[in-house]
Amino acid sequence: MPLIIEHIPGVRSAALCWLIPIGCAHDPADKLGMASMLAELVLRGAGSRDSRQAADALDALGLVRSVDVGPVYLRISATMIADQLPAALPLLADIVLRPRFDAEHIEPTRELQLQALAGLKDNPQERAGVLLSRLHNPAPFNRSSLGTEEGLRAISRDVVISHWQRNVRPVGSILSIAGDVHADTVAAQLNTLLASWSGSAPVISAAPNPAAGSHHHEHDESNQTHIFLAHNAPAEPDPRSILEKITAAVLSGGSSSRLFTEVREKRGLCYAVSAMYGADKLFGRLIAYVGTTPERAQQSLDVLMSELRRVNSPDTGAVTQEEFDHAIIGYRSRLVFSGESTGARAVQLAMDQHRLGRPRSLDELKRQVESITLNDVNAYLRSRTLGTTTLVTLGPKPLTFPA
Repeated sequence: MPLIIEHIPGVRSAALCWLIPIGCAHDPADKLGMASMLAELVLRGAGSRDSRQAADALDALGLVRSVDVGPVYLRISATMIADQLPAALPLLADIVLRPRFDAEHIEPTRELQLQALAGLKDNPQERAGVLLSRLHNPAPFNRSSLGTEEGLRAISRDVVISHWQRNVRPVGSILSIAGDVHADTVAAQLNTLLASWSGSAPVISAAPNPAAGSHHHEHDESNQTHIFLAHNAPAEPDPRSILEKITAAVLSGGSSSRLFTEVREKRGLCYAVSAMYGADKLFGRLIAYVGTTPERAQQSLDVLMSELRRVNSPDTGAVTQEEFDHAIIGYRSRLVFSGESTGARAVQLAMDQHRLGRPRSLDELKRQVESITLNDVNAYLRSRTLGTTTLVTLGPKPLTFPA
């Protein structure tokens, strides 16, 4: 298991990010929702401590902790005063190596996840976003962490235990720690704590999604229409990914961005518009969203697509110096803010290891963005195409995809 440790001078905290290869893409096909149940169960007792004892022990150290589910990983995060890290590591190792999954917690956890799944009915924007991912992303990375009712009801304690034991292995996991920590001391303690842990997690392959490129309408009788669109973009390891991030900032980097200006400010077509670039090791995508009324929905979609296409046109859509400067300043600001947060750095280091096979320092990230010029961005856009484009609309009336 890779161990990445970054000493950050001048801070008193330490943050840990442990990526466990048991995200929703690993769910058994007939038990979708397994990862979300595990995220709830894993903090409910470990080793010799039951749920209350484990919570009390973590609270006594002042640990702020959370568990999140992604397609590939279940992410355990913890932030604490750095002096408490030696006492916290045995507790966290117990959570990963010796979770209890006590029988009395299975049914309450299932009910919580069923309620979260049912809550999609009352959140049309989230429902449309989940549908977009299902239709556009390669399988099985197109799954929702919420799972399905049938899948959640099929999960038993025995299945939970066997699934955890099969997938939670050091080869495939990633652990990063950032803050007032020293690598040699932490590595020596972890070598002792994890000495009995061995094996490799199953590897997941991406499969083409036959629904990618489709245009889907979900009927919903409401006074709102939600428009989600995704098109292909470079994967994170691709050198062009930084250029795609700058492009996304030009499109949707604040109140002066193109989408905000053209769709909302000039025409008053919507109450919300945005675009976001997201990428993983194997694929990337740019997602655009518009929230509007049914009467303005078709024009909103038309203008949205016009702007997404125009940015690729050297004649009418070339990025200006002012747009470029705004995007670069925003990118630098986010780097500074992340560098001041030990939690953000721990996550960044772990995700770099997953996506690129190595962590990047803040200095490397700064040098990368400082090396990009306006000419680089526009040269990239001249060769850029939207590629496979998937559309999801949710509202009372279907829309026509712009020719």
